[in-house]
Amino acid sequence: MQTPPNLFKQALQQQRRQIGCWMCLANTDAAEICALAGFDWLVIDGEHGPNDIQTIRAQLQTLAAYPHSHPVTRLPVGDTALIKQYLDLGVTNLLVPMVDTPEQAAQLVQACRYPQADGRGGVRGMAGARASRWGHLEDHAHAANEQLCLIVQVESRLGLANLDAIAATPGVDAVFIGPADLSASLGHVGQPSHPEVVAVIDQAIGRILQAGKAPGVIATSTELARHYLDVGAVFVAVGIDVQILMRGTRDLAAHFKSPAATMARTGAY
Repeated sequence: MQTPPNLFKQALQQQRRQIGCWMCLANTDAAEICALAGFDWLVIDGEHGPNDIQTIRAQLQTLAAYPHSHPVTRLPVGDTALIKQYLDLGVTNLLVPMVDTPEQAAQLVQACRYPQADGRGGVRGMAGARASRWGHLEDHAHAANEQLCLIVQVESRLGLANLDAIAATPGVDAVFIGPADLSASLGHVGQPSHPEVVAVIDQAIGRILQAGKAPGVIATSTELARHYLDVGAVFVAVGIDVQILMRGTRDLAAHFKSPAATMARTGAY
């Protein structure tokens, strides 16, 4: 059996629009529901979601039944040993937060790659594990480097200052802009849709495209998501599972518990 091509990586390389959803619930049923919705990519969040190695593996196994929805797994931190563990689980699309310098980006590339006979590989430890389908992928040690998609997340003033060099780093496949932490870094805490933040993200998207890489971003309003797509973002997360659940349940409860609804139900006008 040969290592399958990474279709999500191909889509980013070809700059084909990809619509995604963020998953923080650490739950296989929630992951399956999101996959059935038809999203192109789904983030399993190990940074701000209550995920660990076991819950990430379970969600990867669930999403394997839905090849149209590509899992993207976010690390809590760009640690070499942790990257090895995530990749051994079978993660093929890795999102690393808080990348501020090209040197950091280059270290991440090395951590994601197996050593090669020509000496050009990286420092990823060799293992059979789930990544090689427990040894069934006969070419895994040689094919894995090319099929891995590394997405670095830029979300600070320093990262923006180094954005061109970060995007140009060989082995970095895409750059994702994190509006929440970026807004805080720019002095607009809790305001990811602040006009200054949006303007900076617009500029960042253009710079990433100019570097020949795919820009990504998250937007939790339909209007802002469409805006980022219009200015050139290739992969956009248009919702977060916890927010979708919160807003849906809040609005439903409010609809039936509002004064007007109560009067209509009791006939008390």
